[in-house]
Amino acid sequence: MTIKPRLEFHQLPSAGLFRRLAALVYDAFLLFAISLGYGAILLVIKMIAFGAEGLEDVQPNDFLQWLAFFGWITCLMGYYFICWRKQGQTLGMKAWRLRLQQPDGNLATQQQCLKRCPLAFLSLTAAGLGYFYCLLPAQKSCAHDIFTHTKVVVLEKE
Repeated sequence: MTIKPRLEFHQLPSAGLFRRLAALVYDAFLLFAISLGYGAILLVIKMIAFGAEGLEDVQPNDFLQWLAFFGWITCLMGYYFICWRKQGQTLGMKAWRLRLQQPDGNLATQQQCLKRCPLAFLSLTAAGLGYFYCLLPAQKSCAHDIFTHTKVVVLEKE
């Protein structure tokens, strides 16, 4: 029996669209839980500020609604930022054996992760065009991979 040598992180193959989207579906469940937790925190703050009686009649002004919205987006992006910076993987990426890295195999930098969060969101919301970009014959990366100089690779089975 021959032992296959382990590939270095920079030699691993790029992830395809199916694996990326499957990992995104896994992460969506966790993002939903994070959203529920964030909503619960906002509800507790509202109860402390206005009391429990007649709480449904209290409506925040436009500024507070925008502040809450940006706080929610920050929480969701924070999940990705922390996971990518810590080990290059979110929970969904672990399940599908994916890893975010630089082309040389190192973890993505803080700046790359900060850029990647909104760009990946835009890639998805623009009818998925940024993700479908990796289906082009000459490409193996999504649009947000190219703009942030990062790469999502498929890890070997352990």
